[in-house]
Amino acid sequence: MVTSPATRRPSWAGRNYTLLTAAAIITNLGGHGALIAAAFAVLDAGGDSGDVGLVAAARTLPLVLFLLIGGAVADRLPRHRVMVAANALNCVSQAAFAVVVLAGDPRLWQMMLLTALGGTGQAFFGPASEGMLLSSVSGEQASRAFALYRMAMQGAGLGGAALGGLLVAVIGPGWVLAVDAVAFALAGALRAFLDVGHIPPREPGGGLLSDLRDGWREFTGRTWLWSIVAQFSVVVAVVGAAESVFGPLVAEDELGGAGPWGLALGAFGAGTVGGAILMMRWKPRRLLLAGTLCVFPLAAPSAALAVPLPVAGLAAVMFVSGVAIEVFGVSWMTAMHQEIPEEKLSRVAAYDWFGSIAMVPLATALAGPAEHAFGRSASLWGCAVLVVVVTAAVLCVPDVRNLRRRTQDVVAANTQTGAGAQAGMGAQAGTGAEVSGTGPLAKPPTG
Repeated sequence: MVTSPATRRPSWAGRNYTLLTAAAIITNLGGHGALIAAAFAVLDAGGDSGDVGLVAAARTLPLVLFLLIGGAVADRLPRHRVMVAANALNCVSQAAFAVVVLAGDPRLWQMMLLTALGGTGQAFFGPASEGMLLSSVSGEQASRAFALYRMAMQGAGLGGAALGGLLVAVIGPGWVLAVDAVAFALAGALRAFLDVGHIPPREPGGGLLSDLRDGWREFTGRTWLWSIVAQFSVVVAVVGAAESVFGPLVAEDELGGAGPWGLALGAFGAGTVGGAILMMRWKPRRLLLAGTLCVFPLAAPSAALAVPLPVAGLAAVMFVSGVAIEVFGVSWMTAMHQEIPEEKLSRVAAYDWFGSIAMVPLATALAGPAEHAFGRSASLWGCAVLVVVVTAAVLCVPDVRNLRRRTQDVVAANTQTGAGAQAGMGAQAGTGAEVSGTGPLAKPPTG
């Protein structure tokens, strides 16, 4: 690996990569604490599981509605400008959320509206950020670069979740939301300095709908891509409902409140750091086979909450699932990097995100009614079973089992030509959230 004597950083860690990593660290420090703060702000205002689910759904619904448009816009406009504008919207919405909570007696509709604004910003930010990251590295070291990026991001998430849970318990959720607003402002300032000069000018096209159709053809033309996205439409929905709705409720009723839940989320973050360190050295030849096998452990946190395990046991389970999802995440991003043409990265990423999170609003909104109808424990066991079933099903797809990492020569040729031909049989994770795939579980870009 070549390093610059002046900076002591690898040759692939250029200016854009460094800025993107620094900004991701900042937003993850604020964002993971804000996720805990939002749930407990609802509970502190007298809300129940249904209200927590409604607020979570309010963030995801505009994300689903605007993602595809965000992807097309990010492939038309300079991606860094889209990212900065989205960060500005997130900063304003989180600041307003903090003011409402700190003023006392926040209304459910206010929290839903401000959360929805944050989801709108994320819809434009996510595809632009993923496209920017994937185009910032090249060659054989791409997977190592993605692993290091995710390690820094998840390490910040680890600190943010642990600190956020503590601060919610000590000073209240409003101040944690205010910190997140400041983090968005700082990250947006860094992203304003990104250089897009290396990206070739876009050819004039037939408009937004034409761009969306082109991205759809790219997406549906790869069986491995749409089948895993279909898998994650279920995985992200049920895991998201378990962790954003049931998790805080179990913590409140059984584990002692926000502090223990923050510790469990911190253990997940520690696991993702460990997984990223592993993936800096391990390069599985069958990218998606290794990654998909590591989705099975995502069923474990729901099962642990269903029991429920004590805090130490839950933290251990969360740690293992963090390691596993990071193996998938790096493998997915490497597959996207080597298979998808640069000029279509944001559109394909948008279809990936869209498919992965399309069912999240429904799942989070139905979490409360499901608890009332079947009980909390049965609902959580159902989440675990669904993860196992859909993951086993996607392993039946030959392209998922057989897509292989490309050799150095092939990767170099693909980088120079922008080709996106299928590997192996002629055939992301890309995931968050920077909540981290597909979708928030594994994707790097969030906020």
